Amino acid sequence: MDLSTKIYIAGHKGMVGSAVWRALTKQGYTNLIGKTSKELDLRNQQAVTDFYAIERPDVVIDAAAKVGGILANNDYPYQFLMENMQIQNNLIDGAYQAGINKFIFLGSSCIYPKFAPQPLKEEYLLTDSLEPTNEWYAIAKITGVKACQAIRKQFGKDYVSLMPTNLYGFFDNFDLQTSHVLPAMIRKFHEAKLNGNTPVTLWGSGTPMREFLFVDDMAEAVVYALENILPEHLYNVGSGTDVTIKELAETIQKAVGHQGEILWDATKPDGTPRKLMDVSKMKEVGWQFSTELNEGIAKTYEWFLENIESFKQVKI
Repeated sequence: MDLSTKIYIAGHKGMVGSAVWRALTKQGYTNLIGKTSKELDLRNQQAVTDFYAIERPDVVIDAAAKVGGILANNDYPYQFLMENMQIQNNLIDGAYQAGINKFIFLGSSCIYPKFAPQPLKEEYLLTDSLEPTNEWYAIAKITGVKACQAIRKQFGKDYVSLMPTNLYGFFDNFDLQTSHVLPAMIRKFHEAKLNGNTPVTLWGSGTPMREFLFVDDMAEAVVYALENILPEHLYNVGSGTDVTIKELAETIQKAVGHQGEILWDATKPDGTPRKLMDVSKMKEVGWQFSTELNEGIAKTYEWFLENIESFKQVKI
């Protein structure tokens, strides 16, 4: 891959897209393209078609999506299904129609069945029913994976899908109504610390197990997929290790310095009991994670503190 290769990063202002941009810049890539949602509405097929015709990128990295946690997925099922399908369909088909030979599609571990054997292997896709609280987002992402697979199978193009585990890090969403579990905990413990170490109430029982990956590690996996031709269409990207939500809470509490009580609201849903990725296929092709959870949480909390006034989704 030439360092002057023209690379379009869809969703370059988001947590994942901005990490990919940083990683590519660090590697010396000089011809990166990014458009904000105001500049380019990815839900608009004609707008995306016109963008490809004008810019003519060599590679597309799709880090654009409508995302959120259990609450947001439950409250806005239609938007999570339809908008994600519109975004990815326009990007994938537009890239194929424009003759773009390399496309990296980013999805989520929620594409796998709720009660699939652990750890989750790529071949478990479509073998059973999904987790109901986020099936709308999952179904959209599954269609993206299958679209890239179909283009790869039928036309021989290098379209590959990377499925990250739960990501966190710089530019995460800390809005308590729409955020994922880790950034929500960071904010809750921080606010409780400021309020005199008041108790923190968290959803569920604390027993589900989750795997987390620092977003800059995910970006390195994207760079690896960019610079290499991977032999298969679908790869899990994660750490290959997991912790209970209770252990996660205690790790974040320690990093933040909160000294109050943790309370668990068992009336709230736990979601999938366990989601651990089998990352052996990525290891086999030569990539593995490098940032341990303690280090990643410490870096994320430091970033949270540095950006607490300017980051639009942190309103404390």
